[in-house]
Amino acid sequence: MRPDVGEFAVVDALPDVLIVLLAAVTHLADPWFLFGLLAAVYWFGDDRLSETPRRSGATAIALVTCAYAGVALGKAAFALPRPPGADPAMVTAADVPSWLPSLFVAWFEGQLVSDGFAFPSGHATGAVVAYGGLALLAERLWTRHRRIALAALIAVPVALSRVAIEVHYLADVVAGVLLGVAVIGGGLWLAGATGRLRSSWTGRPISPWRGRQSPEPLPIFLLGGGVSLLAAGVAVAGGHSGEVVEASIGIGTGLGGALGWTLVSGDEPPVPIRVALGALTIAGGVWIAAFGFDIGPIVAVVAAGVAVAIVLALPSLATRIGDKNGRFGPG
Repeated sequence: MRPDVGEFAVVDALPDVLIVLLAAVTHLADPWFLFGLLAAVYWFGDDRLSETPRRSGATAIALVTCAYAGVALGKAAFALPRPPGADPAMVTAADVPSWLPSLFVAWFEGQLVSDGFAFPSGHATGAVVAYGGLALLAERLWTRHRRIALAALIAVPVALSRVAIEVHYLADVVAGVLLGVAVIGGGLWLAGATGRLRSSWTGRPISPWRGRQSPEPLPIFLLGGGVSLLAAGVAVAGGHSGEVVEASIGIGTGLGGALGWTLVSGDEPPVPIRVALGALTIAGGVWIAAFGFDIGPIVAVVAAGVAVAIVLALPSLATRIGDKNGRFGPG
């Protein structure tokens, strides 16, 4: 069991308006939001963002894939429950501020409940990895210190919001933050980006790991798929059917990302918006099916894999369409 540090006594003393605000902030690390954000960065990023925007964007997606794989493994291995207040049966009308417009009551009640295991927090881990990873990989945007400060200004409130709405203990989010930091460090080392990033920090030229001039996301995708496979095995052994499906989505995400990236050179221009909208409709529909319906582990692997493969392969596909029909601009 996690130590009780009295976090919910502090939460109960907070004003209702702050709790409602934090309930909204927590969406900044919902899986659908993070993957949508990172897909946009990957598709539309240009040389104002990074020297190699397609590689940097794909690496950010791969890092989050690894992050969720680590979360799935931790939840299956520890099988620690959520706070009692996260049970839908515990939510009453008294938990909803009387001043909240009726239009938002159902939304707010939905934020106060959550199922599955709690340790570590997926939202805390995802926020640290997504925003922290972007802060390190978008090396041409502002300064590194400012990017990291902005990432912290987003990730820390997201992590605390999970405690504020009482769906996680404080220990869950602390573990999630630590896991997120480990994923970023290990993932960037694996991608061969560490030397280049350290050079931008110190101003001294340092040869990138293995001589690479830009991050290589393929090994991170493969690692995410492998860790998810391990998580699925642990979940099966523990009889945790819900975690088996979550791990299966991770397997598909890792393998689909790896497959999609092998179809991309990494030097493609930004994806035209009209092409991206069509791909988003297809990939988004498949992704919603993987997350939103009880489709079983095998179908979850396939659905998640197809959706992520479409996202990663799109720059290459868009370039080929442009070359065939006369190259078009991003408008």
